[in-house]
Amino acid sequence: MRLCVLGSTGRVGQYFTKMALQDEISVSALLRNPEKFTHSILSQLSFTKGDVLSKESVAEAMVNCDVVFSALSTDGANVLSEGMPNIIEAMKKEGISRIITIGTAGILQSRAEPHLLRYQSSESKRKLTRAAEDQHKAYTQLQESGLNWTIVCPTYLPDGEPTGTYRTEKDVLPIDGSRISTGDTAHFAFSLLKKSDFLQSRVGIAY
Repeated sequence: MRLCVLGSTGRVGQYFTKMALQDEISVSALLRNPEKFTHSILSQLSFTKGDVLSKESVAEAMVNCDVVFSALSTDGANVLSEGMPNIIEAMKKEGISRIITIGTAGILQSRAEPHLLRYQSSESKRKLTRAAEDQHKAYTQLQESGLNWTIVCPTYLPDGEPTGTYRTEKDVLPIDGSRISTGDTAHFAFSLLKKSDFLQSRVGIAY
C-alpha cells in the first residue's frame, strides 16, 4: 500500500503518519511546511512541497498512491471546501477510490433533531459555525464524488496518546460522548485502512 497523506503535520495527522511509517507503509505527503517534521521522519517519506489549493501539487503527491488520508483543517478560511475538488479530481485521474478524512462532530446528524446536522441544532454549543460550514461543504462534495469515502468525526479533541479504547457510531456521536484524543482519532482512522467498514459514511468517535 502507498498512502497519500494530506495534513500530515497537524495534530491528528502527525500521529497517523507515524503509525503508517511504523507499519512500514509507504507515505507520500503534501507538505506546506516540511520543517515541521524532524529530519528522521522526513527521511522516511516522500513529499511534495505545496498545499491543497494547488491542483499541480495535489496531483504530484498522489502519483502511484492507493489510498488518500486527509487530516486537513479549515485553516481559518475555506481551505477544505476549496481544496476538496482538487483532491477528488486528482484521485479520479490517478484511479484512487478510497479516501479517509478527519471531520468534526458538528457534521454528524443531531440525535435531538435528526433532520439537522449537530452544528445546526440545539445540541451544538458553538457560537461560531464557520468551520463546521466549511466541513459541511467538503462532506457534500465527497457525497457527490462517487468515491469510497469515510469521514471520522471527533468531538472535543484534546492532545493525547492513542489508547485504542473508544466508541464509534455511524452518522451520529456516541451517546454522552464529550471528548476524544488526537492520538485515538488517528488510531481509529488508521484502523480503517485495513477494513471496509463505514464506506460512504460519517463516523462519530468519543470515549
